[in-house]
Amino acid sequence: MKRVITYGTFDLLHYGHINLLRRAKALGDYLIVALSTDEFVKLQKHKECYFSYTERKSLLEAMRYVDLVIPEENWDQKKEDCQQYHIDVFVMGDDWEGQFDYLRDQGVEVVYLPRTPEISTSRIKKDLHE
Repeated sequence: MKRVITYGTFDLLHYGHINLLRRAKALGDYLIVALSTDEFVKLQKHKECYFSYTERKSLLEAMRYVDLVIPEENWDQKKEDCQQYHIDVFVMGDDWEGQFDYLRDQGVEVVYLPRTPEISTSRIKKDLHE
């Protein structure tokens, strides 16, 4: 079984998120999503989520592409997660290009997928405030 992992906040779930998760799942047999906890988002990402961790987790678990949702609690857990969950492929959006190449030293394939350019959570929040 080929295991894939990706990370993110996944607030205000939209079709760009779904495209990313669909393409990530296509790279393997089992997709794990490390979902940023509320504390991590607030204290380390310096953002606010509209939906709580529990609500965002429920949305992701309802998607057919997602097999398991785990908490992302800090920036440095990726190496440990890859070991613990026997990850074969690490996937992130291409705006993170090069940031996680160090995982290749563990034998993990690192893939940066193109984002859906016309949609983002930031854009949705901005448009709602206008």
